[in-house]
Amino acid sequence: MSDRPNIVLILNDDMGYSDIHCYGGEVDTPNLDRLAENGIRFTQFYNTARCSPSRASLLTGLHPHQTGVGVLTYDQGPEGYPGDLNRNCVTVAEVLKQQGYRTYMSGKWHVARDLDQPSDSWPLQRGFDKFYGTIIGAGSYYYPNTLTRQNENVDQEAFEDDDFFYTDTISKQAVDYINEHTKTSPSDPFFLYVAYTAPHWPLHAHESDALKYKNRFNEGWDRLRQARMERMRKMGILDSSWELSERDPAQTKWEDAGDKEWLLRCMEVYAAQIDRMDQGIGAILTALQETGRLDNTIVMFLSDNGGCAEPIPRDVSADEMVDNLRLARSHTRKGEPVQFGNRPDVVPGPENTYQSYGVAWANLSNTPFRYYKHWVHEGGISTPFIVHWPDGIQERGVLRHTPAYLPDVMATIVDISGATYPDRFNGKKVLPCEGTSIRTVFEDDHMKPRPLFWEHEGNAAVRIGNWKLVRRYPGDWELYDMVADRTEMHDLASQHPDKVREMSEMYLEWANRCRVIPREKILEIINNNPVKAFWDKESNGQG
Repeated sequence: MSDRPNIVLILNDDMGYSDIHCYGGEVDTPNLDRLAENGIRFTQFYNTARCSPSRASLLTGLHPHQTGVGVLTYDQGPEGYPGDLNRNCVTVAEVLKQQGYRTYMSGKWHVARDLDQPSDSWPLQRGFDKFYGTIIGAGSYYYPNTLTRQNENVDQEAFEDDDFFYTDTISKQAVDYINEHTKTSPSDPFFLYVAYTAPHWPLHAHESDALKYKNRFNEGWDRLRQARMERMRKMGILDSSWELSERDPAQTKWEDAGDKEWLLRCMEVYAAQIDRMDQGIGAILTALQETGRLDNTIVMFLSDNGGCAEPIPRDVSADEMVDNLRLARSHTRKGEPVQFGNRPDVVPGPENTYQSYGVAWANLSNTPFRYYKHWVHEGGISTPFIVHWPDGIQERGVLRHTPAYLPDVMATIVDISGATYPDRFNGKKVLPCEGTSIRTVFEDDHMKPRPLFWEHEGNAAVRIGNWKLVRRYPGDWELYDMVADRTEMHDLASQHPDKVREMSEMYLEWANRCRVIPREKILEIINNNPVKAFWDKESNGQG
């Protein structure tokens, strides 16, 4: 067995900062709790606020625009936005493969524009020895679209298996990779990327898991946000001086909400999706333990963006979801029509439904922060980040408050593995890694402040030290002291115009260097894009 550590990188989809138990949430996550209790939790780790960009950044150590995935995997024209992982970047799998690692992936890819034919941006073409999962970004958990093994479509496997459930299959494939590797390549280290779609909509779950959460959320989002805040303070995740952000102004207080039974069921199914993922993570940890690899495996867990406030419109048509977006099937495997939209007369969970949990529950998921997936205020970019490595981390169950973000994952993996990040790969120049190794932070909660940058569809931010400059497009810059006010309740921009000017200039320099294009120009290019038109309607003014 190699002395070099194995690396298991687990990413989940559309989960809020405080949903899991070890970050203050109501969902039972004993296996993630186990990782936290025997490892470390970062309280200020950041993603990029959206699924495809986060995956591109996580895999490459670059900012998403540099990789070609500036928004999503739809061609939006200019450099930085074709929606396809380019060759100016190198993936973690490609880097580790050069160091003798075997590389495996199970789950959601979502950084390739071509969904049907293997392309230069598919997993096997980007350094993975084996791949099982979906190329597209979302879909039915019972019968997903673009299910792929290696480079071949295997949608039929789901169609023919009455027990197929995507979260379970992702977990099982990850376990199979570990066991197979132990038999065939026991002396080599491995890199395993496990990319769950849970708890991204649609709200699909095993009924037994959903029933487990019956009555768990009956107090409603207002009281639950308060209770989460208090637990997070007691855990030390939040400073006791920070204020809880107000309920989303577009949402009613829980006492005045209608359709409560349906609303509660939505959150119960959402919780069940996370629970089922945690069960799968438990199976992965068991496989590592039984093969004698757990102690020398670094396991990292995080989410690709904050909680998702996207409602599925009641009037959405099957044509839009199936033909334009390819995010769904029009019928179940047994031929029953799928009922699309957040309709209180439809109980979420089964295969013939397609719904999301909505704004108010996403507001709970992102406790104590404002905003959601898509924005770069704290609610959109804050993620739990758990690191577990018995042979490499001495302290157990501790918190780290040092700010860090996705590009740092590549830099840290390169550092830990002894690999070399290349200047050129396959004859093409590779952009320098934008991240910094946070390996030293595992032992000492300190790192020299450096600027962190974000941009997504005009929403922009830069953070350095205590200060964060952030903008909700097309609004003005806001300035916050993140030590005194991480929940972004008190805008100090008018009191510190020099700081706003200084940091906005830093942002513009970064944006120009990293291929960020002003939102207005992007809108000109994608004005007639049916995908954009759908999401504009779907967002109900949120986007």
